[in-house]
Amino acid sequence: MGGGSGLAARFRAGDVTVGVIGLGYVGLPLARAFVEEGVRVLGFDVDAAKVDLLRRGLGYIGHIGPDVVRSMLDRGFEATADFDRLGEPDAILICVPTPLTESRDPDLTYVEQSARAIARTLRPGQLVVLESTTYPGTTRGVVLPILEESGLRLGADFLLAFSPEREDPGNPDFSAPTIPKVVGGVDADSRDAAEAIYSRIVVRVVPVSTAEVAEACKILENTYRAVNIALVNELKVLYDRMGIDVWEVIDAAKSKPFGFQAFYPGPGLGGHCIPIDPFYLTWVARKHGMTTRFIELAGEINTAMPAYVVSRVADALNDLSRPVRGSKITILGMAYKKDVDDPREAPGFELMELLLRKGAEVDYNDPHIPTLPPMRKYPDLRESSSRELTPEYLASRDCVLIATDHSAYDWASIAAHATLIVDTRNALKDVQHPRAKVVRA
Repeated sequence: MGGGSGLAARFRAGDVTVGVIGLGYVGLPLARAFVEEGVRVLGFDVDAAKVDLLRRGLGYIGHIGPDVVRSMLDRGFEATADFDRLGEPDAILICVPTPLTESRDPDLTYVEQSARAIARTLRPGQLVVLESTTYPGTTRGVVLPILEESGLRLGADFLLAFSPEREDPGNPDFSAPTIPKVVGGVDADSRDAAEAIYSRIVVRVVPVSTAEVAEACKILENTYRAVNIALVNELKVLYDRMGIDVWEVIDAAKSKPFGFQAFYPGPGLGGHCIPIDPFYLTWVARKHGMTTRFIELAGEINTAMPAYVVSRVADALNDLSRPVRGSKITILGMAYKKDVDDPREAPGFELMELLLRKGAEVDYNDPHIPTLPPMRKYPDLRESSSRELTPEYLASRDCVLIATDHSAYDWASIAAHATLIVDTRNALKDVQHPRAKVVRA
């Protein structure tokens, strides 16, 4: 292979090609970052429709529109569904989903499939980096054995590292190039090579001693958030019973300049990381004979939030002498967070399914999701279109449920025409004298 140090030097400044497997919310921005620094990128995806859109200069992610895609194509980006071309890139970055099974065990199907595809064409001098969030030990214990089925050997022929993705869709302050990148190798040469390739696109690379440390780092980041969100969710329920506004409490607490970081309650966790990653940690803990009670309790609290919100909707309708069954309810926001078009694990889907089970007639509006996509966890939800929030439509609904507080919403207009609003995001905090009855949940 010519030595790991020689490969690192070439990655740092030489003419290289990067392959990205998985052109979703993580992989496509990563590909963009490399292309904008003059690095040729070959993007791989099993979804031929996505590949076709990209080849035609079209986008399917809100913040990477047609203009951006066309610019990427002009600068050397190519999308393909032909995984036999994985022998072409010098560095291959795996950015595929790592969901949970129905029993909340890690589902590494996509990672394993990617590793097998790489192994079929693996050649001396290639670096493979796993970016998909997973439990500590995956890179060494799962990916490495699959790659070595090729007959090639780590260090002598190829290199292998882990570098957790830290993409935050919709964040105007941070994108792939401006977020420090943690890198851990299965060996030192792998770490150095991964550090070299990422140093071409990010503001700072943070090397750590092993791939396991890098894997554990990502799990810590997301578990930290999940536990703190669970805390404020539980306090929301308690303070509601006490007649105390939890959002006002949090705003007061964050005035302390040290020792406190504000987290906010909501209708449930969403996105591809926070609802999933802590369960990866609890699973691997059981393998080591431990029970992570604190983390599992946080998961239980967060998982229960959609049911709590639906109970608040039922109570609010009951106060107006209306049953849930037959009530016309509109959910505002099916994306998992504000101002993005990403529906993965979004609580809006769970809210919709729970309300439908109770016999409600449920519509939705989301300016970023014009058509409700099919969701693996909710196969019975019909595909439908976002409803226009005209004054007449709002007035015709028995309840408007705010699940995601997109900036595009005209809260004053919504509050002026709706009859009942259940607000899970404190979106109406600045609306004065709403016509609608407003219930926080």
